[in-house]
Parts: sequence; C-alpha cells; structure tokens
Amino acid sequence: MKFLHIADVHIGATPDKDKMWGGRRGDEIYDSFKKIIKICEEQQVDLLLIAGDLFNAPPTIQQLRELDYQLRLMNGTKTILIAGNHDYIEEGSPWEKYHFESDLVIMPRDRAANVYIEDLNVCVTGYSYGRPEYTERILERLRPGKEGAYNILLGHGGDKTHMPFSKEKLASLGFDYVALGHIHKPAHLVKNKMAFSGSLEPLDHTETGRRGYILGELSGAGNTLIQWVPCNRRSYINMTLELTPDIVNAEIIDNIKDEIERIGADNIFKINLNGCIDSNLQINLSGLYREYNIFEVNDNTHYNYDIGELLTVNENNLLGRFIKTLSDEESLESPEIRERAMKYGIEALLGIGEN
Repeated sequence: MKFLHIADVHIGATPDKDKMWGGRRGDEIYDSFKKIIKICEEQQVDLLLIAGDLFNAPPTIQQLRELDYQLRLMNGTKTILIAGNHDYIEEGSPWEKYHFESDLVIMPRDRAANVYIEDLNVCVTGYSYGRPEYTERILERLRPGKEGAYNILLGHGGDKTHMPFSKEKLASLGFDYVALGHIHKPAHLVKNKMAFSGSLEPLDHTETGRRGYILGELSGAGNTLIQWVPCNRRSYINMTLELTPDIVNAEIIDNIKDEIERIGADNIFKINLNGCIDSNLQINLSGLYREYNIFEVNDNTHYNYDIGELLTVNENNLLGRFIKTLSDEESLESPEIRERAMKYGIEALLGIGEN
C-alpha cells in the first residue's frame, strides 16, 4: 500500500507580502499542493495523508470547493485529513457544512476517530483540532484502531501548546507509521516509523533549507519504508561573504551575483557581510534588490582603522574618549556588540569632524 504524507501547506498564506516577489509566493504555495495531486497520479498513490494545516486559516466554502475539485482529479487515491491549529474545525463551520464529492475523509474535531479502508486493509487513527491550542498530551492516548490491518496515526503537534508528545511514547503505541504535522522542518523521528513531513514550501525567512513530502509504502507484516522527497519552488538561503580591505564595491556585487547564480536565482537570500574593509569604502548593493530576491543584507564588517593610532592622535577629544570607553572589556558584555559599536561610533565621529 503506497501512501504520500504532507502537512502544513498553509494555503492562503502570503509570505513576504511586503517584498517584490511576495505576490507570487501565495500562488506558489497553492501550486505546490496541485503538484502533490499530480504526483499521486503519477506514482499511483493509494492514500494521501494530510497531517493538519492544509489551510492557513479555517477555510471558506469557496476554498473547500477548490480543494474538492483538486482531489477529484485523482483516480484511485483516497485522502484522509485532520485539521490543525491554523485550520481548526469550529462548530457549524464550512468544514462541517460542505459536502465533498471527492474521495476524502475529514477526521472529526475534538475526538479520536478511526477510518478503516477495507480494500487497502489500512486503519488511520487521528484527531482534528477544534480550537487553536491543546496542552493535553492527546496523541499519546491514541491506539491502533484495527488488529490485523496496517495502522497509521495521523497527528498534528509537538510543542507545549499544540498536543505535546514524547516520540518514545508514540513509538511504543504500536502504529505501523506515525504521520506528523505542525513542525515545518522535515524530521525523521524514528526510522521508517515516525516523521514530520515538513511544509511543502518555506513560509518565512527563518525556514531555511529544502521542503517537501514523504512517500511511503506499507507491505508484509507491517513493514514500512519511507522516503522524504524535496519539492519546494524556492528556498531561503543564508549567504555569508568574507570581505578584505582591498575589495571594492563592484567586486562585492560580482561575488554576490556569482554565488546567487550558482545556488539558483529563484531562491530568496539573506546576505551577511563579514570581515575588514577599507575605511573609504561605501557599500551599495541597491541594484541587487531589483535583480534578485534579496530579503535583507546584514553588514557586519569593520573598518581597518589602527585603533591604537586613532587613540593616540585623538586622546584629548571626544573620539579618543569614545575609543577608550569602548576598549574597556567591562563596558559591553558581547565582543561582537563592542566591535559593531566601535565601527559605527568611529565612522560617525569622523564624519562630523570630532577630532
């Protein structure tokens, strides 16, 4: 029995909406789900498991109609879904009112449920959210629903306010596979037995790395084999450049461009500039923002001033007193903060003629 496990798609989310590429990101999230539908067809998947937060918020009737249409495009793939903390099922909500024509089962809110699919001999046990938070250890209380069948646990949680659990406890419950959602980073918790699929697309700049889905197969006496498959359209990439005093602005730009093109220009970049630069260099990367997806640039460089010489020459003025104060090891707890403060302070004081 072949299954595909996804979670945390967050249809309706608009990451980076204040950026030039923000308008495309919402469409790409929905496109990622449509890609899953095609993969289910191509791979002849028997069961699609959605482990919560398919939507970014409780869905509207129109969103459920769109979902129903997409699921009807699959031939022979059944779908089982639980609601998560973002798209939870409220009493009388569209989740409960809409009548699906596709082969979809939605687990009811606020109670454990079992769905047995006879032709696949698989029983899925799950629990849909009826509100945004649960501090109770609900998933640890669930048990396999049918003896002699493949038993799968479909859960959403893992932190202290969203159905916390111990992976050791879940692993001991006797399920053939535990399909988890809520944590956006993919994680294989117990080999071939328990995993977070992660989101299909990264949803903010802190979610670096690839994103994707899990393709699995159950066979024989509960033997499970899973494979995580990356599929995201873009990744958030942290790029770090070490600069030297002899570098010029055009060279910095060329180095960044070369690295972006090497990694892939569709990605979204956070650029960190480190190292020592000439005190006369003015870094200007404004053109890169128009050409590439630059989320932010962090300038952590420092100038190649001779601090000792500056202190000697300016011992009796404001600049000298500033350098002496910042040089005191007790003046600031963090050396990084001290170094940055020294850079900005010297630059500002030299700029206004405090010498």
